[in-house]
Amino acid sequence: MAEQTAPTDTVPTGPRSRFSSFAFLGSCCAALVVLALIIQFARGAWGAADFPRVAPEDMADRVFQRSQEAYGVLGFTRTVEPGVEVLGVSTENTLGSGSGCYGGGLFDLEETVDGAYRMSHSWALDHVPASQAVPGLRRLHQHLKDDGWEITSYRGADATDDWDLFVERNDGDERMSFTWLPDREYFMGGATGPCAYDPEWEDGDTGPAGGGLRPPAFGPARQD
Repeated sequence: MAEQTAPTDTVPTGPRSRFSSFAFLGSCCAALVVLALIIQFARGAWGAADFPRVAPEDMADRVFQRSQEAYGVLGFTRTVEPGVEVLGVSTENTLGSGSGCYGGGLFDLEETVDGAYRMSHSWALDHVPASQAVPGLRRLHQHLKDDGWEITSYRGADATDDWDLFVERNDGDERMSFTWLPDREYFMGGATGPCAYDPEWEDGDTGPAGGGLRPPAFGPARQD
């Protein structure tokens, strides 16, 4: 009697096998596309929800007022027109908007959020002698400390030193900086607001939101 062998499993190699492979690959690609869309949605929707919805004009007014208050405490009375002629040399009064606002959201992504922005105001004065700068910075340092700002850097001892004063609050969401250079009698200041989301932002807009805003004339805040 002829010896019988048990049947062995075979892997089909015909058209049906190839079709199954293509279907599997297609399913994987579709899943990756869906995942990419979910991540994009999470970055935009959840990230934007992390920031308050504030018009850039309102945030610009906020940081401008911060600068005005500090300017008055420093004791400066000059009025500075908008703009700057020579950066680091002439007077300055400008607004800026940056897009460095990151959203966490569902996947904790470290990606900037479209439509989110951080507004800042920069100002500078030339011809500021030590008799104005030094007592002004000492006075401002105490004022900001009493007002609840965290002093992150305070440097300067006498009229021959460069002076720096850096402060922040709300875990760094708001910041201000002040620097006086005695060799040039040049004083610089600035205020930066927290990240916010432009409620008028639409898909396809180019950023950062709030770019191109121009401040009014700058001077000490009015006392009502």
